[in-house]
Amino acid sequence: MKLILRVFFFFAISTKLFSQTAIPAGKIIYLDSSWVESTEDNYKYIRIVEEYYSEKKSYIIKEYYKSKALKTIGASSDKDIIKRQGQFVYYYENGNKKSTVNYLDNKKTGKEFNWYENGNIQSEFEYYTDKNNETNYKLNNYWNDKKEQKIISGNGNMEYKDKFIEEAGRVKDGLRDGIWKGKSLKSKYSFSENHQNGKLVSGVSIDSLHIEHPYTTIEQRPTPQKGIKSFYNYVAKSIIIPADARNVTGKIYMTFIVDRDGTLVDPKILKGVGYGIDESVLNVIKNSKKWNPGLKRGIPERAFYSLPITITKNGR
Repeated sequence: MKLILRVFFFFAISTKLFSQTAIPAGKIIYLDSSWVESTEDNYKYIRIVEEYYSEKKSYIIKEYYKSKALKTIGASSDKDIIKRQGQFVYYYENGNKKSTVNYLDNKKTGKEFNWYENGNIQSEFEYYTDKNNETNYKLNNYWNDKKEQKIISGNGNMEYKDKFIEEAGRVKDGLRDGIWKGKSLKSKYSFSENHQNGKLVSGVSIDSLHIEHPYTTIEQRPTPQKGIKSFYNYVAKSIIIPADARNVTGKIYMTFIVDRDGTLVDPKILKGVGYGIDESVLNVIKNSKKWNPGLKRGIPERAFYSLPITITKNGR
């Protein structure tokens, strides 16, 4: 009898948890450690898009750790490709708040606040759009893990470390200034950079094989070798449209990984149009030529890429 009561109690708690986090007509998406869509048998995070099957201007997005602890909550203007709008709140797995960030058209705007896992305040950033219409930021205040404030009103010396990176340098008027040095704890490279008034002038990274990589951009997205327009032309010419699907229209949302050598791997359809067209698109991506890989501090790295493809009545 005790065993039956325990099982019933667990079932009741589980039902209550999911009734609070996933409303009817929501969509559950399983994600792996790289935030790529996965399966129920192999996932690290869960994303729930509430009221997915309703047509709305905004959708509530909730993400959970595998333990079912809430990780993220916010709103997206698109239910298939996350386009952040308004405030997003991020949490550690222990339930403490990690950060609050505001978005406008999927770009950070206004102030961002961050906390350490134990609940102590860590930093205050402020995002703005520069004269080139690019999003930039200033670091207004920063406290180390000993609760010592190292950046006050945008000025001071910063030493930062998390599970991915450690770096140190001077902050002046909220912007990086002078020589910054650090290393990637995940990718095993070190780097030295020269910043002036928040702009990167030059940098050199040294990878795990002791090879130097000069760079002037910290992060560079992968690109088709002949440009994105040429790639879309290749896709349009290569898709095979079955005879009974000539009048099919719609938009395909897909993702893939651009590997370190530029190869496109692991293509997936997030939302398709059916009629065999989705499978044709997958084959087109698998057989495409290599891209210019993404770079992080001059070093090639695997990069996640999302691609919308519009299908019109003429089959392209």
